[in-house]
Amino acid sequence: MKLQFAFSFCVLALAACQTPSALQTAQRPAWSIGIHGGAGVIERASLSSETEERYRMALSAALSAGADVLEKGGAALDAVEAAAKILEDEPLFNAGRGAVFTANGRNELDASIMDGRTRAAGAVAGLTRTRHPISAARKVMEQSGHVLLSGAGADEFAAEAGLEQVAPSYFFTEHRWRQLEKRLQERGLPTPARPSGVPQETAPAAPADAPNEQDKRGTIGVVAVDQRGHFAAGTSTGGMTAKRFGRVGDSPIIGAGTYAMDDVCAVSATGAGEYFIRLSVARSICALIELQGRTAQQAADQVIQTDLAAMGGDGGVIVIGPQREVVFSFNTAGMYRARRSAGTPEEVSIFKD
Repeated sequence: MKLQFAFSFCVLALAACQTPSALQTAQRPAWSIGIHGGAGVIERASLSSETEERYRMALSAALSAGADVLEKGGAALDAVEAAAKILEDEPLFNAGRGAVFTANGRNELDASIMDGRTRAAGAVAGLTRTRHPISAARKVMEQSGHVLLSGAGADEFAAEAGLEQVAPSYFFTEHRWRQLEKRLQERGLPTPARPSGVPQETAPAAPADAPNEQDKRGTIGVVAVDQRGHFAAGTSTGGMTAKRFGRVGDSPIIGAGTYAMDDVCAVSATGAGEYFIRLSVARSICALIELQGRTAQQAADQVIQTDLAAMGGDGGVIVIGPQREVVFSFNTAGMYRARRSAGTPEEVSIFKD
C-alpha cells in the first residue's frame, strides 16, 4: 500500500511540475492552415445557394491544396504558395485571374509573402504579366536581395526567375469590366477601350449575384504553420476597382497586410488598405501576442474590432497563434474564410453568423 501511494504521489507531482505552456504544447496540432478570400458586405440573403456553394468549393479546394502539403511534412511557405495559387486562378476572387481593373483599364496585381522562421519577406506591386503574383513575391524574397519590387521591373524579374508570363488579357473577366464601367460612370469618368486580345463581350466569369467590389474587399490570403513549427503568411490582390495614380494598398506591405514570426503569429489581412497601412495591422496583432501575452483571438479583435473600427476602417484578418490555432476577426458582414488543423475536419465559412 505504501509503495502504491508513493508511486501515485510521484505521478501527481510530475503532472504538477508541468507548466501550462508545456501542457499546451503537448495539445497543439501538428500543423494548421487558414485562408481568406475577402471581407465586406457579404450577407446570406444576397447570395443564391448555387453561388454560395461555388465560393465554398473554391475555398475548400485552396484549403486542401495547402493542407496536403502540410500533412505530407512540407514547409509552411510551400503550403501558403500552393493555396494562394488556387485562389489566384479562381475568377471569383480579386487576385490573379479575376482581379479588378484600374481606371485606365489595366489589371495591376500585388502580393507578399513572409517566412516566420527567418522573417525574410518578399513583395511585388503592379504586376501585369506574371500569372501568379504570390510566386513572384516568393522569388523576390529568395532570389533578389530585396523585399519589394514594382511595376515593369517586377514582371521582368519574375520572368527572369522562370515564372509563367501571360498576356495582360489573361486576367480579363467580364464581370470585373462591368464593375469598372459602373464605377467610372458613377464618378463621371470616361470608360477606356476594352483591352486588346479580349472579345467585345463575354459571359461574366462570376455569378450575377456575386458581391461587387463596392461591397467586398476581394484580397486573398493564407497563413500556415508546418510540422517543424515554422510559420508563414501570404497575401495577394488586384487592388481597388477604378484605382488611379498607381495606388498601392496594404497587401504588398510587410507589417500591414502580411506578417509572420515563428512561435508567435502568422497574419494575412483584407480590407480598406489605407487604414491597414496606417495601423500596421498585421505587425500590431503579432506585437500584442508577443509583448503582451494576448491570445491570437484577443489580439486580432483588439486591432480589428477596436482600433481599426475607431479609425473608420473595415476589413478582417486570419491569424495563427502560438498554439497553432487559426482565428478570424472581421468588422464587416462577412468574410470568405476557411481553416483546418491536423486531425480535424475543414471549416468553411462566409457569413458573420
